[in-house]
Amino acid sequence: MHKNDTVVPFGALLFAVALFLMAFLDNQNRVSETVAIPGAAHSLSVGIIGLMAFGMVMFIYGFIGLVGNYLEGTELRPSKHIAGPSSLPVVAGVVLSLLLVGLAGFFARTLVYAAKEGFNPSSLQGGVFAAMMLIIAILLVIYKKFFMEEEVLAEEEKGEFPW
Repeated sequence: MHKNDTVVPFGALLFAVALFLMAFLDNQNRVSETVAIPGAAHSLSVGIIGLMAFGMVMFIYGFIGLVGNYLEGTELRPSKHIAGPSSLPVVAGVVLSLLLVGLAGFFARTLVYAAKEGFNPSSLQGGVFAAMMLIIAILLVIYKKFFMEEEVLAEEEKGEFPW
């Protein structure tokens, strides 16, 4: 059987948290440096940007691993999995879809506001768009977990394919 373990993704998440903590503490310890513009905050150094970028990569890797473990299970067994009927995933899908429609309307309103007023709230637009993408991802996970039939096929170790 093929094991789908959570040790490596969880370790990647812990490593990502440690990298973000190192970047945060490195930025906090730069108080003695002189600031280029008086009254402005310190700019990020190349090392801090590198720590945050590598931390983000490790976080995404760990998150994908944990989601894969949730969707596929810890051990793949050759069989056919038929999702059982339940009303909770349907209710969650409807609520999330309504929330997605509301966020899409709010996103369109921010675009209209930006075109009318000349002030573009880009951080608000980015946050709303990111929330919409997160809701779409959650809807896809709900669909895969509770509405799709899955079939696990296994071939022998001495199969005809070279991998």
